[in-house]
This record gives sequence, structure tokens and C-alpha cells, in this order.
Amino acid sequence: MEILAKQYIDNQIEILKQNDIDDAEYDMWLMVEHYTGIKKIDLILNPDLKLESEQIDKLNEACDKRITHIPVQHIIGKQNFCGLDFQVNENVLIPRFDTEVLVQKALEHVKDGWKVLDLCTGSGCIAISIDRLSKCDVSVLASDISADALSVASKNNEINQGNVRFVKSNLFANIDESFDMIVSNPPYIPTKDIDDLAIEVKDHDPMGALDGGADGLDFYRLITSQALEHLNDDGYIIFEIGYDQGEAVTSLLESDFEDIEVLKDLAGNDRVVIAKKGTKNV
Repeated sequence: MEILAKQYIDNQIEILKQNDIDDAEYDMWLMVEHYTGIKKIDLILNPDLKLESEQIDKLNEACDKRITHIPVQHIIGKQNFCGLDFQVNENVLIPRFDTEVLVQKALEHVKDGWKVLDLCTGSGCIAISIDRLSKCDVSVLASDISADALSVASKNNEINQGNVRFVKSNLFANIDESFDMIVSNPPYIPTKDIDDLAIEVKDHDPMGALDGGADGLDFYRLITSQALEHLNDDGYIIFEIGYDQGEAVTSLLESDFEDIEVLKDLAGNDRVVIAKKGTKNV
């Protein structure tokens, strides 16, 4: 049995919308491209494209999963970030486009011969993107407390032909080296706010990658209190932050860092804080 692709896709998008799936059209097209290879432009150029029974069966199964609010990235097993594909599952946070702001800022500052540390690496998307996209010769070490997360990150490093090294560590616990740049997208959701997150996040992202303590700032306190011991002269620290945490994280950095800057994402929300090791600590 064959069916017109446009007819099927439009119908499934409507079903997803009726089941309160945000970005239903975007998600549907991710699944269509993954399972059939058909892109939106293909349908524009050839409105009479048809789907075969096997393709329909796979898409029906995928849509049934999406209706239960399983993230589309978990269904197709990957997410694009900074132009690279990363495998994802329930053991890692799904890379968000907002995090690309952190990578872009890191790439602006990194220099030849620099050593970069990515704390709470998760899928490895930040570390691997810096390693692969930098025009400089950099050495990147990525750490995470979760062995399961590191397994995913190592696989992503292999897939993207990266040269990132990995270590299992509770922040700096198993790290003796010093670095020219420390980057991190740590857990930053206040504990009380987790129940209000979308089902796709609170039920499918690892809790350890979300919960930042009572005020969401626990990891920023821990990292900033130890970062100077691991940061070379003129080194930078770059954090992803929650939309309302710019002032609080800046305050944590002010005593030991200078040139502090809060950067916004495409939606106009505070998203990244960058700071330089203060001259009084040099």
C-alpha cells in the first residue's frame, strides 16, 4: 500500500497538535527525514511523492511514541548541534540550540595551544564542538560524574572524529591539570521548578543534569570556588545559565574574575556568562 506523502504528513501533524505536542510540524519532519530520507524541499518539488507501507509503519510507530511525549530526539536517537549530529538517550541532556551561544563564545576566545575543560559534559556536545570547530590547535578534556553519560559522549566523539579526552569526575575531584578555559552547562533548574517543566524534560532528561539545588546555583558555587586552582593566567570561565540567573552568577564571579559579560540567546534571554581570571589572582 502506498499513500501520498503530503496527505500522510499533514494528517500526522494534526494528530500531534491534537495531543498537545509543541512544534508538531518540526518534530514530524525530523521523523520523516530520519525514516524516509524525504525532506521538505523534496515534497515542494514533487507533491506526488508517495510513502511505502514499510515507511508508514515506522512513522506510525514513531508518532505513537511522540504522542506520549517521548522527545523526538530520543525517538530518532540524535540531535543536531553546531552543525554536528550527536547521539542522545535517557542518560544525557538533549543538546539545546541555546547552548550554541556558549560554544560560539568559546571559539571566539580560544587560542593555539590552549587546554579546555568541559565540566558536566553530558552528551559531549560542547567539548566535541569546540574540538571540531576551532581553527586553533586545542586540547579538550571533558568530565562527568555519570559513567552512562560518558559512554554516550565517547561514542559521539568517535562519530564526529573528535580528539576529546574524557574522565569520570565529580567536578574537579579527579582532575589535576590546569586549563586556559573552563566551560560548563551545569544543572541549574531550582528543585522546586522541576515539576513545572515540560513532560519531555522532567520525565525523560536525567534528573542529575537538571537539578541545581534550592536556588539553582549549587553547581556555580562549587565550580567557581575551585576554578582558580585549575585556571591558567588570563584564563576564561564560561557558563550556560538560566534565563533569570545572570545577576546571581555574575555576583558569584565578581570577587575573583573580571571582564564579566552576560550574553543573550536568540530569544533575548540571558544565557551565557563569560569571565576572565582576575589580575589580582595572577
